Amino acid sequence: MQLKGYRILARRARPGPAEIDLIARRGQMIVFVEVKQRGDPMQARLAVSPASWRRFSAAAELWIAPRAALANLDWRYDLIVISPWRWPQHFRDYWRP
Repeated sequence: MQLKGYRILARRARPGPAEIDLIARRGQMIVFVEVKQRGDPMQARLAVSPASWRRFSAAAELWIAPRAALANLDWRYDLIVISPWRWPQHFRDYWRP
């Protein structure tokens, strides 16, 4: 993500009910990233259920709460899929609460 112009703010953050694999910033956007690794890219995409995304979203809100300077920025939830012998796939704005 750094090569795409993102600044990593946190890795493996655990502010509450779920772990956030990456938290990054690019301009006026905070990006909360879930990373999934599976043998098949489609399996990785399907591995994150709607309930998982809700927990992830709750964790994002807990992480941002004490950071007033970041609260007014836009948020986005991305997914990065990692599979053997393939380039990582970055799905921007993959889920919305």
